Amino acid sequence: MKLKATLENIVKDNLIHAQWLNTLSFMENAGARKISASEDKQKVSLIILKHAAEEHRHAYYLKKQIGKLGEDLCQNYEDQYLLAPKASKYYLNNLDVKVCKYLKNELHLNGTELKFAAYLLVTYAIEVRADELYPVYQDVLSDMESKVTVKSIILEEEGHLEEMLHQLKTFSPNWEKYAQIAVDLEKELFQNWMLGLEEEVAQLVD
Repeated sequence: MKLKATLENIVKDNLIHAQWLNTLSFMENAGARKISASEDKQKVSLIILKHAAEEHRHAYYLKKQIGKLGEDLCQNYEDQYLLAPKASKYYLNNLDVKVCKYLKNELHLNGTELKFAAYLLVTYAIEVRADELYPVYQDVLSDMESKVTVKSIILEEEGHLEEMLHQLKTFSPNWEKYAQIAVDLEKELFQNWMLGLEEEVAQLVD
């Protein structure tokens, strides 16, 4: 998996770069919607509201960055405006399904308890990934002197990771075990997503 090389190929072409930003925007928006869907109707904490709002803001921010690359690019999240659309659209949902299956079998959770536990583990795994992906992307942007920047997202994602760690420690004394399972499940999905992305980008730049 050649993450930096793939990102360099993406950034050097404005149209492909716009599709990449749109794909990230889609995934941030999907994350925000997933957080909202996991909420209890009454027991909604400030931190959950904050996190959902910031994920929505990231989706908006990334979408706005597309305007630095050209006019009228990637107006919505239809497949032709995304990179590796199938894998990108099912990435978060597949992780949620796998984590829920694990929690049902391991902790015998259901209903609102299952939703909340899945929110904690899935979000933690995604934040770990974001903490790795966005800095590499920003390095490529800086090296190639792109007008696009994701520095503000990097700072907020670091804060999100700290918040998720705090919630996980409150959730269970065995949180590290459960969190590692979620990270391992995400890693497999991410690798598959990146392979599809590498293949598509290689074809587009040829």
